[in-house]
Amino acid sequence: MKRFDFETVVERRGTSCVKWDQTGERFGVKDLFPLWVADMDFKAPEAVIQALRERVEHGIYGYTFHPESCWEAVTGWIESRHGWKIPSFDWYAPTPGVVPALATALLAFTQPGDRVIMQTPVYHPFWWVIESNGRRVSANSLRFDGERFTLDLEDLERRASDPRAKVLFFCSPHNPSGRVWTREELSAVADICLRHNLLVVSDEIHSDIVYAQNRHIPLAALAPEVARQTITCMAPSKTFNIAGLSSSYAILPDPEKRAVFKAFLHDNLDLSVNLFGIVAMEAAYRHGAPWLEALLEVLAGNLEFADRFMRENIPGMKLVKPEGTYVPFVDCRGMGMDPNALADFLMLRAGVAMNAGTMFGPEGAGFVRLNVATPRSLLQEGLGRIAKAL
Repeated sequence: MKRFDFETVVERRGTSCVKWDQTGERFGVKDLFPLWVADMDFKAPEAVIQALRERVEHGIYGYTFHPESCWEAVTGWIESRHGWKIPSFDWYAPTPGVVPALATALLAFTQPGDRVIMQTPVYHPFWWVIESNGRRVSANSLRFDGERFTLDLEDLERRASDPRAKVLFFCSPHNPSGRVWTREELSAVADICLRHNLLVVSDEIHSDIVYAQNRHIPLAALAPEVARQTITCMAPSKTFNIAGLSSSYAILPDPEKRAVFKAFLHDNLDLSVNLFGIVAMEAAYRHGAPWLEALLEVLAGNLEFADRFMRENIPGMKLVKPEGTYVPFVDCRGMGMDPNALADFLMLRAGVAMNAGTMFGPEGAGFVRLNVATPRSLLQEGLGRIAKAL
């Protein structure tokens, strides 16, 4: 008997669920089958559900803080999974999400008109956090050889040498390319940033979703001088499907940057933490490892299924095999459609909702992003709609 259930389809409609209840509103077409947005159609680990149930039974939900036991769980998780030992709980700054953490870093350490480098195509909130706050994007486009995305380090060096460039927004593992950066790649990026005194804000929210022989290495774990120049943003939300509980944290080894960051949070956001997010985070990090190992097997199997299904049934559609994340890019350029025609085909003929590649930058033209974190039966239904529409 399987210890964990990743096969049962849990009805999410009617739960104010963005993926299933807002698809029509977001895409402008009714009755689409959702293969978009980065959360999972799996229940959270039972240990998380039970911890929340017990806390709910208490009946009082007043102002709450992160107890030391929570930070002990976070610290133990990061060290055991990623080999990075956090020596002091002071390094942590609770945030309501990774995107608010990105915005806080941007506003606290840059001025309007400053340039922010990022590797595009990239997680789309990077774009609007920068542009909506009067900063300018400096796009260090990834290279794509038809199979895999890689860094353009020469272009990164050139952009970093611009005196107007102040920050690198770094996505690791990278969404949507699925890359898990190697130690050599990370070291090259870190060297460039140190040489040009760039602050690195590293979004590592997908750090636990890594496949096969790949290993996530926190950028700040490379060396003390890299750590001092880095703000690392992490959360249990992608790993354990608890994004709705708004529980994340930034890690700031440098005391001066930490003081500025925390002061900005206090003075501008006056954040009260989500008590259920705290409970869920501690339970997940203390007890969720076996569930995660089982999940990774399921996700790897879904990726293999999607790859095979496309090759056999959807000519011109090719999975860009990810090293990490459960939201890989799919190369649709072989279908011979421009981005608008591709969107119309997927929505109006196939009846599915997928994130357009251009959402992540112009380099995403001809690509879409697929969410494989769903029971196999639902993944098969969604891909089957595309095959049937051809």
